[in-house]
Amino acid sequence: MAKLFYESDADPQLILERRVAIIGYGSQGHAHALNLLESGVDVTVGLKEGSSSREKALASGLRVTSVAEASAWANLVMILAPDTSQREIYESEIAPNLQPGDALAFAHGFNIRYGQIEPPADIDVVMIAPKGPGHLVRRTYEEGGGTPSLIAVAQDASGGAQALALSYAWGIGSTKAGVLETTFSEETETDLFGEQVVLCGGLAAMVQAGYETLVEAGYQPESAYFECLHELKLIVDLVYEHGLSGMWFSVSETAEYGGLTRGSRVVTDAVKAEMRSILSEIQDGRFATEWIAENEAGQPSFNRLRKASAEHPIEEVGRKLRAMMPFLASARDIKGVSGG
Repeated sequence: MAKLFYESDADPQLILERRVAIIGYGSQGHAHALNLLESGVDVTVGLKEGSSSREKALASGLRVTSVAEASAWANLVMILAPDTSQREIYESEIAPNLQPGDALAFAHGFNIRYGQIEPPADIDVVMIAPKGPGHLVRRTYEEGGGTPSLIAVAQDASGGAQALALSYAWGIGSTKAGVLETTFSEETETDLFGEQVVLCGGLAAMVQAGYETLVEAGYQPESAYFECLHELKLIVDLVYEHGLSGMWFSVSETAEYGGLTRGSRVVTDAVKAEMRSILSEIQDGRFATEWIAENEAGQPSFNRLRKASAEHPIEEVGRKLRAMMPFLASARDIKGVSGG
């Protein structure tokens, strides 16, 4: 059974005695920094020169310095920059300023799991990974609750790395909701698998294929959009709140019977075999090697695929239909919206 931790398991004093540098001020960065600050932690935000986030962080009452200065000042450095830029930031700005006894923290295990960042042996290396976007981490904290998190230890130089990670989780509010013990490998591999096979890759491919099937059969593109994309929110909200069984209970019996008898004809044994193949590519590092090489080459394939996805017919139909829905943010500012 997985081990779960809550408020009574955490020692707040451990993080309250630390000087914490938050590197990056994006979705997760702003939530971690503000939640820690309001929990009484001594926080500085480290940003690159000319960062557009500088004024936002200052306006929120946070100290802001360069990444190098923040890293030299801190004895716990949380790296919340994008995965693709972490190695360069670490090597040029963070590593030269680490001291024995410091701690290096991450919210995703990619760069440690695949050896892109190799910290010295005399520091703790931990992960505190909220299971939700930054705005949710911030909002639930402000409401007096928290967002569940994963914690992991890659290197325990001090002998107290896990306790420190749990204390950090307390600081961002996660111990109110529950903290799950995992490993860097498990978090990284399951996260990549979920993104590629279900949440992002599988979902987008399924939506596009369903839309194409209906349109190619002669149905109106607008009808295809509503049935294959728009109504997803209803179903996802039901699953999120009540699980799969709650979703089946809430839809019509016709939908339930049709889904139960036809779903396995779409997700066949061959599809599951492809899922296992994708998981293997994640586990043995082939995906990481491919993605790192793609970034080093300037992302040519990524940009081509991104452009093709943005130009799919469902995107144009979706923009027009969403413009007619005043309850959507995209309807209020439709210009420049690329769909999705």
